Amino acid sequence: MNSLDLRADHRQSQALSPRLQHAVRLLQMSSLDFAATLRDTAGRNPFLEVDEGDATGEAVEPVELDGARGAELATPLERVTSDGAAELALPVGDLGDPADPADGGDRDLWMADGGSGQRRSDDGELGALELMAVETSLTAHLHGQLNVLPLSVRDLTLARAVVESLDDDGYLRTPLDELHAVTGLDPLPDAQEMQIALKRVQSLDPAGVAARDVGECLLLQLPAIDCDGTRELARAIVTDHLPALASRDTAALARALGESPARVEAVCDRIRRLDPRPGWRFGASDVAYVVPDVIVKKVRGQWSVQLNPAIVPRLRLNEVYAKLFQRHRTAANAEMGEHLQEARWTLRNVEQRFSTILDVAEAIVQRQHAFLDYGAMAMKPLGLKEIADEVGIHESTVSRVTNNKYMATPVGVLELKYFFSRAMVSANGSACSGTAIRGLIKDIIEAERPEAPLSDAEITRQLAAQGLVVARRTVTKYRQMLKIDAVERRRRVA
Repeated sequence: MNSLDLRADHRQSQALSPRLQHAVRLLQMSSLDFAATLRDTAGRNPFLEVDEGDATGEAVEPVELDGARGAELATPLERVTSDGAAELALPVGDLGDPADPADGGDRDLWMADGGSGQRRSDDGELGALELMAVETSLTAHLHGQLNVLPLSVRDLTLARAVVESLDDDGYLRTPLDELHAVTGLDPLPDAQEMQIALKRVQSLDPAGVAARDVGECLLLQLPAIDCDGTRELARAIVTDHLPALASRDTAALARALGESPARVEAVCDRIRRLDPRPGWRFGASDVAYVVPDVIVKKVRGQWSVQLNPAIVPRLRLNEVYAKLFQRHRTAANAEMGEHLQEARWTLRNVEQRFSTILDVAEAIVQRQHAFLDYGAMAMKPLGLKEIADEVGIHESTVSRVTNNKYMATPVGVLELKYFFSRAMVSANGSACSGTAIRGLIKDIIEAERPEAPLSDAEITRQLAAQGLVVARRTVTKYRQMLKIDAVERRRRVA
């Protein structure tokens, strides 16, 4: 018969201390998230203070990153010196005497609005914020047009319900029969009233707004085509042959419409100049920015790596507060003790973060200096373990360091992960990286004849002739990573 008993076993296990957990969280953050975290910590911790002194060295400010290319080259760098920014002085002009009735307007109203609906500062000049352009949203733009139309209260309410249901692209994704309840009208509008409200909104600027699909959006913009023949042929293409238009199958469209391929291609080009997302013209677009963590320069023939001064926080411990607290420390102010401990941890972890980033970046540049000299074709295979062994840290730490960290080089801003790729063995036994193969594929496609583009299978055979055995699906994946169209589309464009 089995019996139950209790036993005490001694076992050893690894566990991260709170300080190490804090260090890991800071290490894997991007520069922007790291700066925001430090600002929040300094704002609530009385023992941390920000040094307002000027930064030294050459800083690289945030640059816009092309999200479509991922870790590929971003926009060129713009070097920023330590010179102050030039002041912008715009002449207000002769606005007349607000006290003179001949100039029109009440003095109080003039002084309150600055003469143009804008508030003046204390010195009478327009501030910089008042001179900035204000982004107008799509809904505000449409409501402004509805307000000047001679509509009844019921018709205006229905039109506004349609406007408020549009998405950021300017499309009406919600069925009309679901908008009845949100109008709040009594009696509820019928289907005919909703259709009239939809047509009224579709007649507003920009053309194509309130469409329910891409085809309807393009049809609403066809009246902008002046030529009657071109407009009718475009209407037939959009109405009955939209998939062929999307796939650029000019030959199939010419056979179906009984027109010459040249004329069909000209009409398709005119259709492509229409705007399939009219809502994108309004409102601020989200732009992804990155701040380089390290800067790579060539000094006296050698590549050198340095931290970007723009991301190094000027954070320090307030020694006066710390000494006062240590002198008068009691059990009643344990929370202040936690703040002091957090401040010391933060400063130590910040130093460790930047030291690790710099060590990893130097190891990467040392192994990939040929890439900086000669381009993507000289990129060597590189794994996390090689950098970890050289720096003396764990592979997981290298992964955290290279995640969302960027390097400013003379050829652009690159993510640190861009320099890592697995080795691909060639026919002669030498190893090459996937980045080098992508560069070779790009060179092969750029050298092809426009009238006879190369398929992925033909590119695979050319790589094999050069001793690089790569699968066709790998070539397809690399071509898509390079944002290069397939052979059929390249042939039709040619």
